[in-house]
Amino acid sequence: MELNIEKLVYGGDGLARLPADERGRGKTVFLPYVIPGERVDATIIESRSGFARARLNQIRTASPERVAAQCRYFGRCGGCQYRHIDYNAQLRFKAEILRETLRRTAKLELQSEIQLHRSEPWHYRNRTRVRVEHEPAFALGYFVANSHKLLPVESCPISSPLIDSSISAVWTLGRTGQVPNSVHGMQLFANHDDSRLLLEVYVRGPATEDDYRRFIAALMSEMKVVVGVIIFATSPIEDETRQLAPLSSVHNETAWAIGTDHLTYHVLGNNYRVSGGSFFQTNRFLVSELVSVAAGGAKGSLALDLYAGVGLFTVRLAANFREVTAVEASPHAVGDLRHNVPPNVNVIRGTTEAFLQQLGASLKPEFILLDPPRAGVGGKATTALCRTSASRVTYVSCDPATLSRDLWLLLESGFTVEQAHLFDLFPQTAHMEAVLHLVR
Repeated sequence: MELNIEKLVYGGDGLARLPADERGRGKTVFLPYVIPGERVDATIIESRSGFARARLNQIRTASPERVAAQCRYFGRCGGCQYRHIDYNAQLRFKAEILRETLRRTAKLELQSEIQLHRSEPWHYRNRTRVRVEHEPAFALGYFVANSHKLLPVESCPISSPLIDSSISAVWTLGRTGQVPNSVHGMQLFANHDDSRLLLEVYVRGPATEDDYRRFIAALMSEMKVVVGVIIFATSPIEDETRQLAPLSSVHNETAWAIGTDHLTYHVLGNNYRVSGGSFFQTNRFLVSELVSVAAGGAKGSLALDLYAGVGLFTVRLAANFREVTAVEASPHAVGDLRHNVPPNVNVIRGTTEAFLQQLGASLKPEFILLDPPRAGVGGKATTALCRTSASRVTYVSCDPATLSRDLWLLLESGFTVEQAHLFDLFPQTAHMEAVLHLVR
């Protein structure tokens, strides 16, 4: 059937509607790789009571913002959703999605424009994670879109040039049988100037460091830029999808480092130690700007940096506040956090929820910075945060849905949104990073 695309929704799909019937407005249809204003030929592949999903067959009337995708894997790879859209249009659509999500879930009508922070659209990723399979032959890549099936990928134009060339080097080792069958994934992390690489290698089953010395020697011989390799012995959870459980952020998995166990990343005049297993922002072109906007303007006596990671924002806050309390749950990141911050920072290892619930009402911070994972802060922690004396909060979010859920509680407690920023940390994809400054 032919469908008219009305808009894009968070996640990358376009929204269209089936023809109206005697029951009223037609059912909503979601389908990928389309642009608002286009008329397309599509086939319904799933129908539920409230919506349907469709497969794109052909573009009948193309948008002037449609461009040729600069990747041979686009349309099959689950990594990117927007390569067919002109980059300026990608930014506009993301801002519209953020504004609509805030309106629908947080009941917030932004009174000012969303400030856009654009990225170089290619080769921006400083960190790339790939899956590895060995049967029927060695393969390295990402999941096929909407599946848990591996798509072999030999190059990735959104990864940094160093990471892209390193993916090719791992393929060379795999094709010559030098990658052990127990290896099921790798993560490649490049430093600020794309000159050094830290590798995380994920392996199944019981293993010792000696089991991988030959492989690591071959890896470091093939890839001279590698400063260290950390091997994590993981316990994959095999369910009906056979999806491997991701590396935990709160448990200390068995690991061995060959070479150094960390990379040094330079941001705004500061050197950050980032160890294997620690999180760090992914867009190498926008890290400094993100820190400046999120933490740069706040000053005072006490600030809280919640979900502090390795201290990316903490170091900047410490220069402007007499005291900073930084909270982080990950055993990998908290060691880096302690190493990276100056003496006026009090580091607490624990969850933000537990910290706020235990101390929330007694805390007297002037400023709180939140940079939670995709799941957001959550109701209990947000409620406890609202009981603090903080008059300013900055929320850094990688998911507009969970941001809007948490924001509703903050608005109810008297906060208002002073500024809204959208950082395009993930060009060519449907992902976005929002930074909201709140005051009360």
